[in-house]
Amino acid sequence: MSKLTIPVSSADHIQGDIDAPLTLLEYGDYECPYCGMAYNIVKHIQKHFGKRLRFVFRNFPLVESHPHAGIAAITAEFAATKNKFWEMHDVLYENQENLAIQDLLNYAKSLDLPSDELQLAIEKDMFNEKIKNDFMGGVRSGVNGTPTFFINGIRYNASFEYENLLEALTEAEKSI
Repeated sequence: MSKLTIPVSSADHIQGDIDAPLTLLEYGDYECPYCGMAYNIVKHIQKHFGKRLRFVFRNFPLVESHPHAGIAAITAEFAATKNKFWEMHDVLYENQENLAIQDLLNYAKSLDLPSDELQLAIEKDMFNEKIKNDFMGGVRSGVNGTPTFFINGIRYNASFEYENLLEALTEAEKSI
């Protein structure tokens, strides 16, 4: 049973009540089709648990398999600097078939973000340290693919289908 080596902190992207008893953490890749499927499942899980769940997202771009994953992660981190991480996170997953630079710049415009600043961030590979820290933290925690989930710091190894994830979170909640 793998454990999360880097605890959730203010450096993370957290959605939901910061003091929620349940934490679902995902290491994800914006171009990964399995992460795209998990995206909708996580949304349903969040609705089910409401304030009892906080969702944490960490970057794990598998750029050798997904050539746009790196620039998509940069785009999300750029949006975070403008307090629009979750809006961009959702746009990227909802449009994961279209992650070329021009698409990303258009998404930035649609969220009223300065696309010229995003272009510069992509060109200069900004946010590389944050993305690399997320990635290496995942590697140290035993992550070797996406999506990988942790429930209250323990790696979740079963299928990420809705029913399975719901059951695992319900069991975790009972043990609190």
